[in-house]
Amino acid sequence: QVQLVESGGGLVQPGGSLRLSCAASGFTFSSHAMSWYRQAPGKERELVATISNRAGSTNYADSVKGRFTISRDNAKNTVSLQMNSLKPEDTAVYYCNSFRFAGKDYWGQGTQVTVSS
Repeated sequence: QVQLVESGGGLVQPGGSLRLSCAASGFTFSSHAMSWYRQAPGKERELVATISNRAGSTNYADSVKGRFTISRDNAKNTVSLQMNSLKPEDTAVYYCNSFRFAGKDYWGQGTQVTVSS
């Protein structure tokens, strides 16, 4: 069974930092590029960041570039998202996924990030 378990979300003030983590299982993690997505209430889910299977390349949405850093540990089947200089508009539920399972509309529960003073 494919499992995607996100953690690390919470309430943080603008300008603060959070580190999200995703534990994946049920597929060959090291063969898949992994991404972080986010979805605010009433809005479309958007792609935030992607890292290649061997961590050789990364890609970020313009809205988070320079503030967020995606990383992975293939030995632990985890992918992380370090979020710095957080803004209220970063408030959303954050999900990790591969393109493969996102394409099948399979998602974990996500982790809530709220940026507010």
